[in-house]
Amino acid sequence: MVKLTKTELRSEQYRLQQLQKYLPTLQLKKMLLQIEVNQAEQEIEQLHQEYKTEEKKISTYAALFSDRSAYDLYSAVKVLEVQKKFENIAGIDIPVLERVVFQDNGYMLFDSPVWIDSAIVGLRSIITVREKIRVGEEKKAALEKELREVSIRVNLFEKILIPRAQENIRKIKIFLGDQQLAAVCQAKVAKQKILAREASYD
Repeated sequence: MVKLTKTELRSEQYRLQQLQKYLPTLQLKKMLLQIEVNQAEQEIEQLHQEYKTEEKKISTYAALFSDRSAYDLYSAVKVLEVQKKFENIAGIDIPVLERVVFQDNGYMLFDSPVWIDSAIVGLRSIITVREKIRVGEEKKAALEKELREVSIRVNLFEKILIPRAQENIRKIKIFLGDQQLAAVCQAKVAKQKILAREASYD
């Protein structure tokens, strides 16, 4: 329940001023986050296309993967580490893939079939794209989470906090206005009584 006083009026007016001042910043952040989410979706879509392209290249070697030399191939494409860094976008930390670290080639060059080098390059490429997709999904999820939270705050400001402050100000002003009017009327009545009393003495 709002207090119908001048102090409360000043408090509500200040609150409204702060809300209206901060709202555009929130709206801008919401817009930037939406753009970033859209871009993340496009990046993931492009990476899926890239994955399909790499998959077609690898299919050339598919029949050879059952060769006994394929053991060298699998050990050479073992992922040791996925290195990521974090960038700040719209106030949140977003993962970015730096590189995928693979196990060193442990096979003997002269004892291995000629196709193995190309197969290793191809498999490492497709694995790298797969990791890019995973990190891209992480990025998109983080952006969407922040976008939801900012959208909730924007709605709270626009639909609840600002209208409530405006309504409180309106109520207080009406009450204070009524009080002032009542005071003026009382003053007039009192003045008329004094004048009437003075006239009766005459």
